[in-house]
Amino acid sequence: MIPRVSTSANAPLIDSRHGVAPGSDADAGQNFALASDLRVVIGQMMRRLRTEQRFGLTQTAVLARLERHGPQPTGLLARAEGVRPQSMSQTVAELEAAGFVSRGADASDGRRSLVSITPAGRAVLEEDRVHREGFLAELIHERLSEDERVLLRGAVELLGRISEP
Repeated sequence: MIPRVSTSANAPLIDSRHGVAPGSDADAGQNFALASDLRVVIGQMMRRLRTEQRFGLTQTAVLARLERHGPQPTGLLARAEGVRPQSMSQTVAELEAAGFVSRGADASDGRRSLVSITPAGRAVLEEDRVHREGFLAELIHERLSEDERVLLRGAVELLGRISEP
């Protein structure tokens, strides 16, 4: 649902998605504008970083999830990434063919298999991270002054606070 924003000078602005009625029209209007700008800039940044990725989003997410959480069944990976089990099976097959994941029997349930990240998968995931972070570090160095980098450090902290559940 699209947020309902009042144009009346005295009516409160309401975000119908969250049921929030901000304190003042001026503050609320500025917050909505800031939220819109932030959403656009984050989207642009994500698209820019994606162009530097070696893999697609789902493949990268699967490797990262397996690295963080250990071996998992394909169905759980599919649910965690919000894709159909058939799509995840294809993703896992591609990663397995590249030698980045392996499948093995689940010790607690022999009927199901678990997908694990291989040493080659860990290495390529780390290479991808280093490449993307290096790309971003280079942009920060080339395009921002020292004062702007200080501001960016503070912004990262703030973004971390608003991204927490």
